[in-house]
Amino acid sequence: MTEPAILASASSENTAPDGARPAPFAEPTAPVTGRWITLFALAWLGIWMAQLTPVQLLLPVQVEAQLKAHDWVDNVVAFGVVSGIAGAFALLAYPLTGALSDRTVSRFGRRRPWIAAGALLFAGSLVMLGRQDGIVAIGAWWTAAIVGFCVLTAALTATISDQVPVGQRGFVSGWISAPQAVGTIAGIVLVTTVFLGQFTGYASMAVLLVVLVIPFLFTKDAVLTREQRPKLTFGELLSGFWISPKRFPDFGWTLLSRILVNIGNALGTTLLLYFLKYHVKAADPDSSLLVLTLIYMFFVVLASLFLGRLSDRIGRRKLFVLISSALQGIAALLLALFPNLTVATVGAGLLGLGYGCFLSVDQALATQVLPDPAARGKDLGIMNIATAVPQAVAPLLGAVVVAYLGGFGVLYLASGVISVLGALAVLPVRSVR
Repeated sequence: MTEPAILASASSENTAPDGARPAPFAEPTAPVTGRWITLFALAWLGIWMAQLTPVQLLLPVQVEAQLKAHDWVDNVVAFGVVSGIAGAFALLAYPLTGALSDRTVSRFGRRRPWIAAGALLFAGSLVMLGRQDGIVAIGAWWTAAIVGFCVLTAALTATISDQVPVGQRGFVSGWISAPQAVGTIAGIVLVTTVFLGQFTGYASMAVLLVVLVIPFLFTKDAVLTREQRPKLTFGELLSGFWISPKRFPDFGWTLLSRILVNIGNALGTTLLLYFLKYHVKAADPDSSLLVLTLIYMFFVVLASLFLGRLSDRIGRRKLFVLISSALQGIAALLLALFPNLTVATVGAGLLGLGYGCFLSVDQALATQVLPDPAARGKDLGIMNIATAVPQAVAPLLGAVVVAYLGGFGVLYLASGVISVLGALAVLPVRSVR
């Protein structure tokens, strides 16, 4: 069957009522149901608790306990190296998983087998990580956990392009970012009040991950026939990792914007505790961090749900990406120029408002600039690199800037400038308003 015939067949199948099995390469038109969105959001809640609770608390404490360094910079650098190695593996895991899921032939569909496999690898690695007491083993099992995270989220993100019509994508994408905010707070509260101890903390996050992802596996997923499956050779797989910005400029500009904004945001948030402790010299930096985090998360949830839906209604994406990136830049510049707790409180609100809007609207924008409907998983996997890798390398980059390149003022100045450049990078996109 030729590609045009496949696409024509897919389009006709996609006119089935909501709840019917979607076609592999069709542009979806039937709205997804509230049940589908609920299960999608619950899956992301489990994912973010399992990924961000270790990043924010469990892993730094575990690394610090092994290192026993007296200088906080040494601890941050060690944590940054562990995160950076895991981030390097994410560079391969995201697009590879996406490419393989695009070509998966099974009666369970293309994405669900990878969602299940990724969840099991992620959860199992977290359980093993909780038992480690050597820095090399910690790094190895955290890397395995991040690979599982990439496998799971690459396949789950691709379901947006597969099943969600354009007019719903801003709202649905908001249910990726809103659970991120809730999951961060919920995970930290659980491991500090209920599931105490290193192993128990990691194991509880692993169990919650599996419990919350499993229900989504009972949603529909398109089945790819062997005749429809794109060819898979090593050369084609390797060449598919490169998407020419000259041939597909909208994809290139969107990817660049995402890289810059996520680097700016990560530099602005990952060393906030140290900023409060050593630069602002807050009387109670731990309590101050909790307050700032709650403010940040509140505005992330608010912006991701309401502004994502608003972008659907008015059919505009670029305007929201511009505003969200600019807000993050302003927040970082305020912290650079006026380093005090009052300004930090305002900055936390602006940063949350900007990043929450960016997460939902930019995800919707990314799904609209994909070059090939038969390679959605792989192309979104490349887009996802721009989110995961900056978060992985930010602790190390931030520590280097603070220790050797001018301190926290330079760090937040760099964060603000990079975020503004990310806003400007979306301007040349022409296929999306």
